[in-house]
Amino acid sequence: MPRPARSGAYEEPAAALAAAAELLAVLHARGQDEVAPAVSPSQLRALLAVEGSEGVNLRALGELLGSRPPSVTRLCDRLEAMGLLIRSPHPSRRREVEVRLTPRGRALLDEQRAVRVRELSAVLGRMAPAAVDSLVAGLAAFREAAAGPTPAGSSPAGASAPPAPGVSSAPARVADSA
Repeated sequence: MPRPARSGAYEEPAAALAAAAELLAVLHARGQDEVAPAVSPSQLRALLAVEGSEGVNLRALGELLGSRPPSVTRLCDRLEAMGLLIRSPHPSRRREVEVRLTPRGRALLDEQRAVRVRELSAVLGRMAPAAVDSLVAGLAAFREAAAGPTPAGSSPAGASAPPAPGVSSAPARVADSA
């Protein structure tokens, strides 16, 4: 697809995407009260990061989250007290601690995902099937562009970063609503 020549050509689509991201955050938060124990967004991000990098050490978890070691330690303290993750010594590197989800932590993430799918399915069910197909195709192209190399001379924030923890780079699948 050819790229527009002017520099501000993506401002309108970017604004629409930002508005959609805000709406997704609202839909995501809508069902949070149904899931127990209640976790904060930063706690959820940490659980997703641990799920994506099972057995990660605290230093690497801090890098994934963009947090400093004391903050990661406190975050893990809270999640461990809630029974959602467990820290244990690394089997071969005695000074290193690895972090893993507990069965309760996995169940919480599964429940979170089910709530999100239910909320998003309700919205998708009010859309025309062709619009859903276009949305899925557009999101797949967006993920592909975000995962690709940054063009020479530009460096959009996060463009060269790996996908966020818990975010699949595989194309999304939407069940037929018929």
